[in-house]
Amino acid sequence: MSNKPPHIILIMTDQQRADTIGALGAPWMKTPVLDRMAREGVAFKECFVTSPVCVGARASLFTGKYPHGCQIFSNFQPWQPTWVKMLADTGYHCVNIGKMHINPYDAPGGFHQRLFMENKDRPMFLGERDRAIYDEWDKALHARKVEKPARYNRDAKDPEGYKKALGAFVWDLDEDMHPDHFIGDTVCWWLKDRQNTDPLFLQICFPGPHPPYDPTAEALAEYADVDIPVPDVTDEELAAQPRAQRQLRDNMIEFNFDSIAWKNKPSREELLRIRRHYAANVTMIDTQIGRILETLDEQGYLDNALVIFTSDHADALGDHGHIQKWTMYDTVLRVPLICWSKNMNLVPGTREELVQMFDVAPTILEAAGVKIPHDFEAKSLVGSLYQRADHQPREAVYSELSRDHIQTGAEFIMMRRDEKWKIVLYLDDTYGELYDLKADPHEKKNLWTDDSLAETRERLRADSLLWLARGGLNANRPPSRAPQQPMRV
Repeated sequence: MSNKPPHIILIMTDQQRADTIGALGAPWMKTPVLDRMAREGVAFKECFVTSPVCVGARASLFTGKYPHGCQIFSNFQPWQPTWVKMLADTGYHCVNIGKMHINPYDAPGGFHQRLFMENKDRPMFLGERDRAIYDEWDKALHARKVEKPARYNRDAKDPEGYKKALGAFVWDLDEDMHPDHFIGDTVCWWLKDRQNTDPLFLQICFPGPHPPYDPTAEALAEYADVDIPVPDVTDEELAAQPRAQRQLRDNMIEFNFDSIAWKNKPSREELLRIRRHYAANVTMIDTQIGRILETLDEQGYLDNALVIFTSDHADALGDHGHIQKWTMYDTVLRVPLICWSKNMNLVPGTREELVQMFDVAPTILEAAGVKIPHDFEAKSLVGSLYQRADHQPREAVYSELSRDHIQTGAEFIMMRRDEKWKIVLYLDDTYGELYDLKADPHEKKNLWTDDSLAETRERLRADSLLWLARGGLNANRPPSRAPQQPMRV
């Protein structure tokens, strides 16, 4: 292992579920590259995001704070990363390729260089004029003289087919213009076009498998006969959901977000079709990650590098009657998290401890030998990577969400989850959610009104509010005078 600071490669996807990696309990998935990383590295099976929306989760990751700490809750709030500049100030060359979802989209964010791309279905001409900007993919599509697929032109060309698709389409332009291929190509080009000198922090984010679910025909063919589990959603389960969730389902049906013309109670065949498209998109990304790792190795980066793979949040894909995010179910909050290195001697294996995705932030800083800010609410995972005796796992994880233009049914939602219990509180509703995860791991039975659990419910509610109060205090607390020594990997 080198005494030099390691290169750090942070690879992210957008909206990828935890059950999309073959080696981690999803035998229907074709993900050989991620499978190898999981087997050879450290895979955290219980990783939860701090918010079930893009910007809330990403702002947490790049500030080291929960949404209440960084005061970023929705996709339209302006924000920029904080700790990237810390890496830059210590000599790292910091580059972002792909999606960051910084607001404004083209803000530097502490990076030396950004080749950014935003949502696949982002309309430039409706609703986003104040933030409208052409990203690298827009420019490439224009250079090819092709029209970017979006909800408006898809609907106009085939209204009936558009409704039946439920957001699942086959990519019908040149394969190299698919956004996930485009990111893979751009990263490999960038790596080959420069010299491996300074320690590198390279953040890569693929736009998929965020909807529209749009794999190439070749990728989709790999799943033609693959049986992927689909949910069985009952009237009883839907009736037990808080009113904000009913409003969310109605909004998804009425307003056609991200090329998804959603519906109540899609059939098993419709759900299977969506999930096959989604899985094929993940397989496409897996292939691109393989190309990137090969290029990193050819250029000498992997001789001293920490590679981290994760996603900003997941996708319900029909679970609990929902599509996309904006809920506090595990299928939306749990994401993959894999740490891999060629020669940094991590202790390989799966970890069952509760972690939060933004714990990646102090993990990166500690690996780089950079002092972790005193006000971080995220916790470094380096101790777990090396199975150190002083590592203290989290007892619970939390997530937060505020009202936006899609989740309109509640002013504020917060979730607390430990190994047995999950509670979800709604600021403007006396009714919430309570699940016994040991007896009901798929969160089918809401126990909120179970009188025998009243004491448990109130204990968890009190703990959640105490956590929120402590978080608000810590976010504004001045630095401790006690010396802090950064730890190197």
